[in-house]
Amino acid sequence: MASSGWYVVSVILFIQLFLARVRGARSYYPLSSGSYNHAKQPLQTFRPYNIAHRGSNGEIPEETVAAYLRAIEEGADFIETDILSSKDGVLICFHDVILDLTTDVGNYTKFANRKRTYEVQGQNITGYFVVDFTIEELKSLRVKQRYPFRDQQYNWKFSIITFEEFISVGLEAERTVGIYPEIKNPVFINQHVKWANGKRFEDIFVETLKKYGYKGSYMSRDWLKQPLFIQSFAPTSLIYISKLTDSPKILLIDDVTMPTQDTNQSYWEITSDSYLQFIRNYVVGIGPWKDTIVPAVNNYLTTPTDLVARAHAHNLQVHPYTYRNENLFLHFDFHQDPYAEYTYWIHKIGVDGLFTDFTGSLHWYQGWTSPVKDVKSADALLRTISGMISAYEEP
Repeated sequence: MASSGWYVVSVILFIQLFLARVRGARSYYPLSSGSYNHAKQPLQTFRPYNIAHRGSNGEIPEETVAAYLRAIEEGADFIETDILSSKDGVLICFHDVILDLTTDVGNYTKFANRKRTYEVQGQNITGYFVVDFTIEELKSLRVKQRYPFRDQQYNWKFSIITFEEFISVGLEAERTVGIYPEIKNPVFINQHVKWANGKRFEDIFVETLKKYGYKGSYMSRDWLKQPLFIQSFAPTSLIYISKLTDSPKILLIDDVTMPTQDTNQSYWEITSDSYLQFIRNYVVGIGPWKDTIVPAVNNYLTTPTDLVARAHAHNLQVHPYTYRNENLFLHFDFHQDPYAEYTYWIHKIGVDGLFTDFTGSLHWYQGWTSPVKDVKSADALLRTISGMISAYEEP
């Protein structure tokens, strides 16, 4: 970059840092109403996507409105969620099939007789299952931070939200923010929840998206207006919904020891060239656990596999999960520096999107290291700065 380009970057970074100080003391505001009807700043598509894994859950309890609002405030391109169903067929945002780990369900004597043991992905699990609670009952619960070493001040302040509430958060953002919902445990959900007219979990999932205007193939005009990736670990669910929507889909890939939950295929089978050639007819990318792309031994990285290169050869994007700031999750190679990890994965491995618990860290990193687009004159620079300041004005 020419010296003038570095000057532009320096000025913008100064403004960003100033605004960061202003933002730090801001509280969380309730959603506005209908703000998605006006023209918005478009989704950035020139660098890897910043995918807010369950919201900004490194700071705030996962899959809550507050976590998603924080992620949007911090610069997320997409907000990600896991979709399950209540007993009465209402789609909710929740990661686990049981409520035990992140809610206060155990504090209610009226629910004491709800504990069950069910088989989930070949294993017997005992707990309070979401499929045994109505939406009204689920809404009465409060959630907490999953990890004890993260900020606990927001514990028990937020409730479980519905899929429709999640969608509203994305649509009501002041800029274009995509959504990235997962069809979670579809085999289990279809076994325990029944809908009218023989409909299945996947049908209700797609109907909900269509109700709010989500449609269009990847990078189409409709998609750019309301960006969406649909994700699942279940290949048959993604193949099934391909008949219902042309919205882009991502096949999630688990650890090398975990077969697919619906087809019982091994990791090695679903990452083979023949399978990638097959599944590309239904998906635009894959979402592997990052340690399967670059295996680690004794917390040190080993030689990268060729999975990313082979996926790209089949015109598939790669969105690995999950990037976390804490030393507990950082390999020793990165010297306790999450920015070093981002450098490695973006510039050496060449991924197309990153699921992160710390949206703000990835956003600042990309702001510092990505080329500034469309700044060719002093006027353009002033417009850029003006837009940045307007984005952070107090309501």
